[in-house]
Amino acid sequence: MDIAELLVVLVVSLAITGFARAKNLPAPLLVTAVALAASFIPGIPHTEIDSDVILEIVLPPLLYSAALDVSWQSFRKSARQIRRLGIVLPIVTAIVVGFVAYALIPDMSLPAAILLGAVVAPPDAVSAAAIGRKLGLPRRVMDVLSGESLINDASSLTLVRVFTLIIAGAGLTWVQDLGIFGLAIGVGLVVGGVLGVVVHWIQMRINDPIVETIMSILLPFVAYILAEDLSGSGVIAVVTAGLYIGFNSPKGSYATRLQERPLWTSADVILEGFVFALIGLQLRDVVQSTIESDRSLWQSVGVAFVVLAVVILVRPVFVFLSYYRRRVNGRWLRPRVVRITRRRKWLRWLRGTREPYMSWRELTVVSWTGMRGVVTLAAAVSVVNSPTDIPAQDTIFLIAFVVTVGTLLIQGLTLPAVIRRLDVRDPLEGERDIADELALSRRTTSAALRLIDERHETWASQFGEEAVAASVGRLRTRLERQADDFRREAEDEEDEAARGPARLTAAQVQVIRRELLDRRREVVLEQREEGNLDEEVMRRVLVTLDAEELAMDSSQAGRSRS
Repeated sequence: MDIAELLVVLVVSLAITGFARAKNLPAPLLVTAVALAASFIPGIPHTEIDSDVILEIVLPPLLYSAALDVSWQSFRKSARQIRRLGIVLPIVTAIVVGFVAYALIPDMSLPAAILLGAVVAPPDAVSAAAIGRKLGLPRRVMDVLSGESLINDASSLTLVRVFTLIIAGAGLTWVQDLGIFGLAIGVGLVVGGVLGVVVHWIQMRINDPIVETIMSILLPFVAYILAEDLSGSGVIAVVTAGLYIGFNSPKGSYATRLQERPLWTSADVILEGFVFALIGLQLRDVVQSTIESDRSLWQSVGVAFVVLAVVILVRPVFVFLSYYRRRVNGRWLRPRVVRITRRRKWLRWLRGTREPYMSWRELTVVSWTGMRGVVTLAAAVSVVNSPTDIPAQDTIFLIAFVVTVGTLLIQGLTLPAVIRRLDVRDPLEGERDIADELALSRRTTSAALRLIDERHETWASQFGEEAVAASVGRLRTRLERQADDFRREAEDEEDEAARGPARLTAAQVQVIRRELLDRRREVVLEQREEGNLDEEVMRRVLVTLDAEELAMDSSQAGRSRS
């Protein structure tokens, strides 16, 4: 695929994605369907892309972006559940699918079958989290889904890499295979951690949002390539670096955060659309190759549907068995661990944190969030275009396609109905968030007012008593007014359900505020068109209006998530 073809695929996939988002349609399915139909148009060139492009260009920014959004505090709180779903479940899925495929496909070796299992193992929990956020899933469920989506990608893609090496280097023992796996994980963790620390250290000292953003863009690619060159897992390196940078980003400049957030969101949309378009374009060639092989197309499709059923069933079985087994064992084991660690302080890390409780309804929702997505398809593309001679690689691609589309249709389209039917919303979570916001606002305002009292004399000696008294007095009044405004907004939000028809809801106030902002922008543009306003002055005023709207949107988005 040359540059011109690549740009055409990117532009068309982006246009289809934009249309799907505007019409509230599943963009991945629509992009894939259009690309598949386009592949049959006479004159459309054969589409093939180097697997290194997928692994080194597409996956690193997708994984890094996901890592930036993970809450480290929530990640630690739900670490046990995330480990089970993000590490153990992909391995179990890969093994179960591998043995099923090995039994059903005669010319597929066991390593190739487990490679297939690793390709279809990682669910795209980001999509499930987006649906759950709109429908008000409890935060403890959202934390598990977000953490899982990050870890399962890393573990599954590491398995793909290891089993590709096993197939390429036949004759390795299982001990050597485990050594390769352990080395990949260890090197990935070290490389990602070191690069994350170094980049954050530099960003904290240069105080240049543009350079900091460029460093953030380059980091996932550098982490991936460096780890791979050192025989490590580039995926784990990217995830580790992203987790570290994401956790420490609040310490950096606000300008960098404002620049990076839309940047990574846009990159996700572009790259995901590109991968799904590429899958659709390559599917025709894969089907043709399957027909020309010794395997029947319908036999391969039948095996794909069996694998789809296995993938869908493994997750709920694992979720319920592992959760209730942990709770039963925990009732017996945890009191004994607590008694032992209470006597020895250096052993207290063994206690860990108590696993957040989940009802059977919440576990059912988690069980049904197994849609496969861009990572599975990217791994499939890397396999089918791999220089390694992988047995039945076209069949692996076809099965990955059927599993991805099947889970998106079966689970993705029904997940909203499942969430509504089970009614797993936490009605008190929003009230708790509002109370926490109010308390935090009071603390920050009180701290700022105390600083004014502490530093008043210092500022007076530096800038003059009269000037400081006037300016600081205005700042104090503004802080107190902001605290009062926030308190009133929080109380209005909390009492919204009991409000009479004479009072506006918070959402209705937002509509009015947005209209006022739009009108103010219109006046600015009118003054510019009449020649009464310099462009530089106009930009400064628009920046102020944009900041006001951004603050309004951020506040509303935070409350809508709860």
